[in-house]
Amino acid sequence: QTSFYGRFRHFLDIIDPRTLFVTESRLKEAVQLLEDYKHGTLPPGVTNKELWGAQKIKQAIIHPDTNETIFMPFRMSGYIPFGTPIVVGLLLPNQTLASTVFWQWLNQSHNACVNYANRNATKPSPTSKFIQGYLGAVISAVSIAVGLNVLVQRANKFTPATRLLIQRFVPFPAVASANICNVVLMRHTELEEGIDVLDSNGNIVGSSRIAAKHALLETALTRVVLPMPILVLPPIIMSILEKTSFLRSRPRMILPVQSLVCLAAFGLALPLAISLFPQMSEVST
Repeated sequence: QTSFYGRFRHFLDIIDPRTLFVTESRLKEAVQLLEDYKHGTLPPGVTNKELWGAQKIKQAIIHPDTNETIFMPFRMSGYIPFGTPIVVGLLLPNQTLASTVFWQWLNQSHNACVNYANRNATKPSPTSKFIQGYLGAVISAVSIAVGLNVLVQRANKFTPATRLLIQRFVPFPAVASANICNVVLMRHTELEEGIDVLDSNGNIVGSSRIAAKHALLETALTRVVLPMPILVLPPIIMSILEKTSFLRSRPRMILPVQSLVCLAAFGLALPLAISLFPQMSEVST
């Protein structure tokens, strides 16, 4: 996990959608196996592969701080399957004011729930902070998306085709700025109170506001990088594909093709973005 490639492979495991279908009994088995390993009471014949499989299941389903099961749609393994339909909606051409507001609201609602379900829970955070972050993200996303759409519509210099192409890129600045807003509003108490810092043996040695600043900055950067391939690549790819004879003669295929393009972009962007920084960072004393 000290290298980007190592973290990338680790997160490919974490976001594996197959873990969504793990049963309660299989999860209990995996947790028990890891407990036995920790206490040196492993039953004979257990292989390394089985232990890694158990570790993968536990990391994908159970929150590391609370040890509680994360609700399925808000797990990292559920982010792509449950988030792709929203991305397709965000990138639909010829958006009306109502549809722009709806998709931006739905996207930020999903993001807020995923952020909350996978939050740093070493310190208790009041529900009011979650609501504050959620409202801030929704308001910023909707206002930026609507504002940019209005500006594009009023730009008489552009041809209708150029206007349509520019409109397709509107979701990215709206989502990226809303994501930063969400992180800052939802976690600004960490900046005031600091977050727990550990020594090399994992013992808590105190609280640090400097560490909190590092953590928030890294999280915000990740939230800007994440939507970049998801909301920038599909419009470029689709503008090329829509000119092909295949899609010109089959307009009904545009939405399924766009869905597949969005799914591929999401599948690439998520592990890349969350692998940028290690989950446990070092800070100089």
